[in-house]
Amino acid sequence: MAGRRGESPARGEDAPGALPADGAAGGVPAPRSGGRAEARRAAQGKGGGRSDGGSGGSGGTGPGGRAAARRGAKPKKNVKKIVAWSAAGVLVLIAGAGGAIYFKLNANIKSFDADAIAADRPPEAKADADGNKPVNVLLIGSDSRGGNNSDLGGGEDGGARSDTTILLHVYADHKHAVGISIPRNAIVPIPSCKLPNGKWTKGGNDLFNAAFSVGGSDSGNPACTQNTIEKVTGIRVDHTIVVDFNGFAAMTKAVNGVDVCLPKAIYEGDINPNLHKKGNLVLPQGKQTVEGQQALDYVRLRHGIGDGSDIGRMKRQQAFMSSLATKMKKEGLSPTNLLPLADAATKSLTVDPGLDSADKLLSFGLSLKNIDMHDLKFVTAPWRYRTQDANIDLVQPDANKLWDTLKADQTIDGQNATGQQPDAAAGTTAPQQAAPSTPAAPAADPSNASVKVAVYNGTVVNGLAGKGTDLLKGAKYSASTAGQAANTKYKTTTIEYSSSQKANAEKLAALFPGASLEPSSAKGISVIVGQDFAAANGMGTTAPTAGATPGVQTPPQPLPTTVTNDARSADDDICANTTYGSGG
Repeated sequence: MAGRRGESPARGEDAPGALPADGAAGGVPAPRSGGRAEARRAAQGKGGGRSDGGSGGSGGTGPGGRAAARRGAKPKKNVKKIVAWSAAGVLVLIAGAGGAIYFKLNANIKSFDADAIAADRPPEAKADADGNKPVNVLLIGSDSRGGNNSDLGGGEDGGARSDTTILLHVYADHKHAVGISIPRNAIVPIPSCKLPNGKWTKGGNDLFNAAFSVGGSDSGNPACTQNTIEKVTGIRVDHTIVVDFNGFAAMTKAVNGVDVCLPKAIYEGDINPNLHKKGNLVLPQGKQTVEGQQALDYVRLRHGIGDGSDIGRMKRQQAFMSSLATKMKKEGLSPTNLLPLADAATKSLTVDPGLDSADKLLSFGLSLKNIDMHDLKFVTAPWRYRTQDANIDLVQPDANKLWDTLKADQTIDGQNATGQQPDAAAGTTAPQQAAPSTPAAPAADPSNASVKVAVYNGTVVNGLAGKGTDLLKGAKYSASTAGQAANTKYKTTTIEYSSSQKANAEKLAALFPGASLEPSSAKGISVIVGQDFAAANGMGTTAPTAGATPGVQTPPQPLPTTVTNDARSADDDICANTTYGSGG
């Protein structure tokens, strides 16, 4: 079924990842019947049944044994006091950085190499006079098939993909937060990333989830995904957290399940289209509480509901995250409640070096306790289906308006959540650059007609991609306007080309003096016209906005209704907004 909208044929349609998964605390759940994992076991001659022993066994004592003597010798304890002292003991253990619990959690945690984080990064957010500072956390759900994840995921594919990625912006007042879902098959610029062998890639445009797969390891490449998010958004990521199948399912067990809702019943054939049959019921229609494998099925579900795309799946993931956050908020973010969750999660957790200890993770978790569920929002980055393939483009300038809103610490409904910040950050308007002279078009070569070129606008200047297309057509190239680039802050025009198109790319570069030539894994040639091309054509955009005060950041432009109207609050009805398109 490759080629369906919202799917990535290049990444393997029937190995969709999602949020993380099962197996840590509470044990790994039995895989679904009818899946690939069961087929493997059948082929190996392994039975699917289980024989439970009796309830007698070792450890029992008679009515007159030592256990009864101990019970009779000691008075009944006050349960409330035990709970209180247990909670106090947990606090002492964590605060003192000692004890078995602390060391157990610390041993669980894995962190990625700090040297893999790009050196060229967006600036850190500035704290106000009271120390209030926003925090940006990158949440990645890995569908790694390593270890027990193979049975949970229903496949044997190697490597890892990031089929769920949410950029969580916690505002400086720590009372508001918003999670931005990034479509896994959005075409974005992926920067140079570090490989397991220590070398760095050249980068280029590709599917967003390809960043996590750079290097091909079972643990994935979270640093590359972080580098990509920073390049696409211009927002500095303070922390990155990766949870795999085992971790996700174990977390749902640690909180005794999460309430979800489905508009229609889901069967085995929807979970695994390779079965080519309906199969047994997996998730019933309506409200239900899921944990372990069922929770994983819910957040990974794509087929059999809506238009079968990742857009609908992201909506269900947002609903799931909202429900989980609401439950944790209701039960309280105390160390007593957090520790079982932390133990479950950390067994399958990979974090950035800034969260590489139990006390750091718990401290971060407790810092979120004042966020009201109505003020925890989830949205999807502005997107549209591409006309040339089944993938997605981020819509500009809408996406940049969203990034600018986060940078300004404005909520999506227009509130100022900067805490008590007295002064706005200094402006970052670039100085006006001298406009290069427009080049004379080289003599048209008839052979250019066989060279196809897609032209993108790498700025916010209206009509600039069309201007570049006209220039190329004048030189007899087969050029077409492809719309806005994923990033609208290109200072220099960039020409991206596949390995077979290098000579043609170098030839057409004569039309764009000073352009940067970059190899790409995408097919053909793409020209992303930048501010230099705008200036050369008298369409420069670096002049200050009329009425703007020098040295003061200009307020972000209002967000389009396509973003605000589609936002989910964590306290919304769990049955609302859980699918996209026709089909259920």
